Amino acid sequence: MLLVVGLILGTVEAPTWIDDSGSFAGVLGLSAQKVPDARALGVRLQGEPGPNNAITDVAGVEVGHTTIIEGEGQLIVGQGPIRTGVTAILPRGRESGDSTFAAWFSLNGNGEMTGTTWIEHSGLLEGPILITNTHSVGVVRDAVIAWERDRDPSFLWALPVVAETYDGSLNDINGFHVTAEHTFAALDGARGGPVQQGAVGGGTGMRCHGFKGGIGSSSRRVGDYTVGILVQCNQGARSDLRVSGVPVGEIMSEPSACYADRSIPAEARRSGVRWCDDGEDAAGKLEPIPEGAGSIIIILATDAPLLPTQIKRLVTRTTLGLARIGGMGYNGSGDIFVGFTTANRAAAAARSGAIGLEMLPNDLLNPFISASVHATEEAILNAMLAAETLTGINGYTVPALPHDRLSEIMRRVGGALGGLR
Repeated sequence: MLLVVGLILGTVEAPTWIDDSGSFAGVLGLSAQKVPDARALGVRLQGEPGPNNAITDVAGVEVGHTTIIEGEGQLIVGQGPIRTGVTAILPRGRESGDSTFAAWFSLNGNGEMTGTTWIEHSGLLEGPILITNTHSVGVVRDAVIAWERDRDPSFLWALPVVAETYDGSLNDINGFHVTAEHTFAALDGARGGPVQQGAVGGGTGMRCHGFKGGIGSSSRRVGDYTVGILVQCNQGARSDLRVSGVPVGEIMSEPSACYADRSIPAEARRSGVRWCDDGEDAAGKLEPIPEGAGSIIIILATDAPLLPTQIKRLVTRTTLGLARIGGMGYNGSGDIFVGFTTANRAAAAARSGAIGLEMLPNDLLNPFISASVHATEEAILNAMLAAETLTGINGYTVPALPHDRLSEIMRRVGGALGGLR
């Protein structure tokens, strides 16, 4: 028996599924979605978004999440607390296994994305893309194979694309709580339309520029075509954060991460982190989290008729959107990106014979490059705007990006610029 309930853990409130074992594992509904709206906060963003301002504005693309939130208090490996999940991106939706032309790029390789060797050599993506935490890549990869096998009697083999970022600051990552069933739920729950963002799916336990991060998405119209971006952001130093060119991270050094549970011993707390209730140093004895540690996965989708070499050019340019918001590709960061086009369906799926296809000339790529950059910048911002403050293992708490303070900063900057724009 499954029941839909609301689970409240400290500052966290998320609808979840309860199963007979008492485990919490949720596929969040749209009623739980806090729709990010940077423009309403006075953030100046370039380009025209699609109707959902999400990767699903590329027709046929579907996104699904499984979010797992369970327990609180001191970390007990194998028991929790758990703050993790799985996100699935299906280029042609759940009802089609057709390949798409694709390309990938790594800005910094301290991370993992499986299946990229074949994308590099074939120019094809032959299934869904999954994102989870670092230590759950294997189980998710195997689950994708099982999911594809069960849906296709003629199935022979697959090289699934599964990517990760590290959520061990908030989640019992060594407890291996993500299962095949969580992966199946994300795949089967994938839909078009508005995309759930923030602390959901694979992004549940992620932090971004010192604020709560996770899943973010955005899109841009380019004539008759669309470029869509989805990110799992877990990267960046607070001091590097830029919003529409404004050094928000330097201006907004607080709120910062803190410890909410005074019963946790100092040996389980990281140094340099304060108490949440009074702001004093919590005097932890573990090594601090390195400044700028973390990673980002970027997924690019378009319906423009592009060849894999052209998709590679767009995927590479997403690094500029990352840079615009303050991502530096630091040594400890796994910054790995993949892109695909839903165009040329017959050509991408063909297994024999010669088949025609369409392509845009390279001289028409500039607007797509610009769209890739600006949609990436906004997707990362949206991840932070949608995410709420989250308390995880050992009472460690990562704050949400305060909307009111961001709005005030953008208003003051806009007023200072006056007629200069």
